[in-house]
Amino acid sequence: MPIYEFKCQDCDEYMEILVMNKQDEVEMVCSKCGSGNLERILSSTNHAIAGGGGGQPTQSGVSSQTRTCSSGSCTTYTIPGPA
Repeated sequence: MPIYEFKCQDCDEYMEILVMNKQDEVEMVCSKCGSGNLERILSSTNHAIAGGGGGQPTQSGVSSQTRTCSSGSCTTYTIPGPA
């Protein structure tokens, strides 16, 4: 059951939408303004981004933004790499 995070392009609200089954119809509208103009964004995970040896996670070039959304708090990570 994946939880997808979205940003409303009209009011900048962040929200999470739980998808139970691929066959289920899920209402894809902003919980704040009702707009259907949503952008799916990368949600936070429990995975560490590992780098150069020793098993220590690095944060080289990785940035995060934590904010309040309709389900509590949401974090978006920007990870360097090909666009």
